[in-house]
Amino acid sequence: MKVSLKQILLVSFLLLTAWIVVDFTVDQPADHRQFDAREVARLEADMWRSYYDRRPAKLFFQLADVMRSQYGAPFWRSFAIAYRAGKAAFVFKDGRNRAEYKKVLPQLEQYFGYLNNLSKTPFDVQKAARIELEWWIVRRERNRHPPAEWERLLAEEAGLLYHLPAEGFQPYAKYRTEAMLYRDARNAHMEESDWLHVRQLLDQSWTAFHQAVQ
Repeated sequence: MKVSLKQILLVSFLLLTAWIVVDFTVDQPADHRQFDAREVARLEADMWRSYYDRRPAKLFFQLADVMRSQYGAPFWRSFAIAYRAGKAAFVFKDGRNRAEYKKVLPQLEQYFGYLNNLSKTPFDVQKAARIELEWWIVRRERNRHPPAEWERLLAEEAGLLYHLPAEGFQPYAKYRTEAMLYRDARNAHMEESDWLHVRQLLDQSWTAFHQAVQ
């Protein structure tokens, strides 16, 4: 029996639709304690660079990559997660006050909701989103919030996600904050050697995080 091009396209469309539906509806929670710390550090450094260079498309694909490779996100869902995280980041970037910053909260709640569905360790999605937004704000308003406050919020969020004492994440929070401070100090003068230093600090940060969750 001769198969027409129209029939081939119809079957292909139905298979693609089925794949997308399964991708978004079938959860296969992963152990988020297992990840490659050095690879996460490399990807995060690259994402920071895309964010500060205002390259949303590149950031989008980098976010999707880390979701698939390190946190077990299915293919299509990884892009939905990346969209929520990326949109939150760039809406926040253009904000000028706390009322405008809070506009990103729904995006962050959806982002953490996706992560929660993919994790073997459920967590309070709304609380995680609030803490994430708060540390974004205190970093933006760094003249009024010392680095110690950044570290506290980072450690608190990590402890919430893994049901572990926040104190155990202090080394992770310290190195990550140092990376932020260094990037902020260099600002528009960032060069390749500076980005390498940021990556090294993030490597120490995520290595400490990995040790804390084992």
